Amino acid sequence: MSPVLVTGTAGFIGYHLTRALLQDGETVVGLDSVNDYYSVQLKRDRLANLRGIGDLHMVEANLADRAAVQQLFDRYRPRVVVNLAAQAGVRHSLTNPHVYVESNVTGFMNILESCRYTHVEHLVYASSSSVYGANQQIPFSVLGPVDHPISIYAATKRANELMAHTYSHLYGLPTSGLRFFSVYGPWGRPDMALFMFTRSILAGEPIEVFNNGELRRDFTYIDDIVSGIRGVMAHIPVATDDPNSLTRPDQGTAPYRVYNIGNNTPVQLMDFIRVLEETLGRDAEKVFLPMQVGDVQETFADIDSLTDATGFVPTTTIETGIPRFVSWYRDYYEV
Repeated sequence: MSPVLVTGTAGFIGYHLTRALLQDGETVVGLDSVNDYYSVQLKRDRLANLRGIGDLHMVEANLADRAAVQQLFDRYRPRVVVNLAAQAGVRHSLTNPHVYVESNVTGFMNILESCRYTHVEHLVYASSSSVYGANQQIPFSVLGPVDHPISIYAATKRANELMAHTYSHLYGLPTSGLRFFSVYGPWGRPDMALFMFTRSILAGEPIEVFNNGELRRDFTYIDDIVSGIRGVMAHIPVATDDPNSLTRPDQGTAPYRVYNIGNNTPVQLMDFIRVLEETLGRDAEKVFLPMQVGDVQETFADIDSLTDATGFVPTTTIETGIPRFVSWYRDYYEV
């Protein structure tokens, strides 16, 4: 059977998805540039942890390198592609916008073209809850407005959705976009809240709490995310004949879908910090700050479309997920 291509294999979600696929006997082709946006050593250690699990073919290349991407597709002819490679991070996009366009727009175009010419059965790709931007209709629904992004990162992710729709419409390429909501867990990204809070508290350093703690996030544990991705991989979208569904991203006249993938149970940031403090056995010194530029006060995923399509039901609470992360962190960093 043809392999699954997972881009961003050395990344947080890509690592966990690849591991799960390999454990189930899938042949996986991994693609990652292993850039230095955050610790290269952490990325290398993730990849090292995948060795020996199953049939993994790892390729180091940049998505923006069109020739390298074409060569990979020509060689391996993947049947399903899960594109998780991207330049992530809202804050970083405010100071380094060109990197986001190169990776998230040019790179995604290379994926789309290669999928088109090699007749990939299904392209699943990472979008983001950031696309909701200035939308204040809570919970965020895939039927809601996404026309007012408030960061370049969000704009590139919305561009991915529009580009995917174009290829689904013009060439019949089945595509499914996943709007991720605040993913956390072992092997996570060092620039995300749980990682930074844990590091600072254990070091006896203060943590920065934005908007004076008046934030709510739809924190979603990595195992639930992997389960959701795999459900979407197996649920290949088909076009419908109903012209009234043209503007619905969860159905439509092209083989194109967009889903929220989150926990659909927002958590107050201060409650999140409280559980972390209890897990670590230490109180955090908190520095309360105003809202960050490019950030939003609340994220809350309406996941009905994903549940209806795949049966997705997240099950991991922060009371379970945070201790798992802390256990990994203490072991990995020997603290």
